Order: sequence, then structure tokens, then C-alpha cells
Amino acid sequence: MSISVDIQNDVALITMDDGKANAVNFDLMIALNEALDKAEADAKAIVLTGREGRFSGGFDLGMMSGFTREDSVRLLDRASELVLRLYGGPMPVVGACNGHAIAMGVFLLMACDTRIGAAGDFKLGANESITGMTLPVFAVELARDRLSPLHQTRAMIQAFIYDPKGAVEAGYLDMLVEPDKVIGQATAIAGQLAKLPGHAYAYQKSAMRKPALDAIRASIGNHPNLRKLA
Repeated sequence: MSISVDIQNDVALITMDDGKANAVNFDLMIALNEALDKAEADAKAIVLTGREGRFSGGFDLGMMSGFTREDSVRLLDRASELVLRLYGGPMPVVGACNGHAIAMGVFLLMACDTRIGAAGDFKLGANESITGMTLPVFAVELARDRLSPLHQTRAMIQAFIYDPKGAVEAGYLDMLVEPDKVIGQATAIAGQLAKLPGHAYAYQKSAMRKPALDAIRASIGNHPNLRKLA
């Protein structure tokens, strides 16, 4: 997994690029947390993006093929902690979705404060009801907070996969731009957010999202409804 960090004008551009689907596994989460460490130390806002055409395809199914229940618990705990860091962390985070975002990929996108998407033939959504997996607590809480109530059943229970225009309507994205403008637009917004007083931004973010953040924290190490992820 290759994750790069480029800091300019108080904005840290974190790019995920494994040359394939940017599958979420333990290595990616370790590398992403290290990138966030650097961003939090040296910048005032973050842009999180993927490779061309692909934000993230979700959990690494190849890695999970031999998982025990204990392995699945450990993966969900690390994913929950990463969501907490993005969704509840003090810094502004702008998601630059330059392609597909599926399952855990779309949840990472939803954990960003502002989400810019690429117009085009891309798919975004949660497919857990199709693959037979149960939604983790962080997915349920993000959906309650971020998706339009009119789309929550269709998106989370019925596993509808949206195109970018539909993803804006549903609440997965905040706006669309042409693919070659995604990074520029996200960086410009992050630059504006970086100028806000950091202590106030951090407090408002934590206070507004407290019910969801508390529920996600309480779920770590506690997954009574979990079946093996693969």
C-alpha cells in the first residue's frame, strides 16, 4: 500500500494508491494513521483522496478469506478507530472522491467533513446487504448522520448503488466537479477551512457528532451481532 502526504499552504493532501482498488486492510489503516499523524503535526486541514478512478473498493476480501471471528473483530475495531479519527478528529477533512467508493470505501468518504465527487461513470454505495455482511456500528451511525432520511432504507438496507449524481442526492457526496478538478476543488475548500480558528472547529465538530461518536466508541471490542466477515 502506497500512501503519500504532500503538505502545502497548511493543507495536507493524503493520497491512497495501491495500484488497484485501494482495498482497506491492516496495512492501509496503519499507513493512513501515520499519514494523519504527519498531517495533524504539520498542517491545519486535510484532503483525503484515492487513485484515478478509485477512492476505495472497501475491505480487502482476499485478506479476509481465512478470517476467524477474532480476526473480524480486530479489523472492525481498527476500522472503527480510523472512522473516529476522521469523523471526530479536530482538523477539517475534505474527501476528494475521484472514482468508485464502495462499502468501507464509502464509509471513509462519509467520515470526511466535506465530500467532493467526480462526475462520470462511477459507483458509490454500501453493498453489505448484497454480500451478506452485517453493517458495523460506525456504518449505521454515519448513515444516520449523513444520508438523507429519504435514502437511508434504500442505501443501507436495500444496498442500492448510486451514480455520482444520485450520491449527492442521497448524501454520500456534497458536490460534483469534473474528474480533473476534484483535487483542486477539494484543496481550495480545505484551504478555506484551514483559516478557521482550530479550537472552535474542533469543539463544534465533536459536539455536533457526539451521539454518533459515543456509539462508535462503545462498539469497539463489543460486536455481539458480528458473524465472520468472510
